[in-house]
Amino acid sequence: MTTPSVSTIFLDIVSAEAEIFSGKAQRVFVTGIVGELEIAPGHAPLLTGLLPGPIRFKDASGKEDVVYVTGGILEVQPTVVTILADTVVRAKDFNEAEAIKAQQQAERMLTDDKSSIDYARARAELARAAGMLRAIREARKKGKYQ
Repeated sequence: MTTPSVSTIFLDIVSAEAEIFSGKAQRVFVTGIVGELEIAPGHAPLLTGLLPGPIRFKDASGKEDVVYVTGGILEVQPTVVTILADTVVRAKDFNEAEAIKAQQQAERMLTDDKSSIDYARARAELARAAGMLRAIREARKKGKYQ
């Protein structure tokens, strides 16, 4: 790991399956349990959970990328940001049709009057699908998803 300059931070995005990104970044945008966060060089130390949704980051050259996480942990140190994600999906692997279908199915489960519904699971599925759709919209804005 190299020491980043004062205009960048070192960013690691990893999941159980793979290392997604490891390198210098200018900014990182995430949805933590405390709300929307923008991480810049010199940010105060922070440890928080991540909600399902997009993570946007600008690499050292200013190129922006988007990934989707199902949740995880964000650790911020003055020169290093580490994201330990449960699952990560790259923009090129987004499937909007599947995300819409999952969201509709979760919404149907929540409005169904059957007593056998696992509401916690249905709400978690709805949050995952909504987060994926947010990630797809972010990637589409950045030209990463067609």
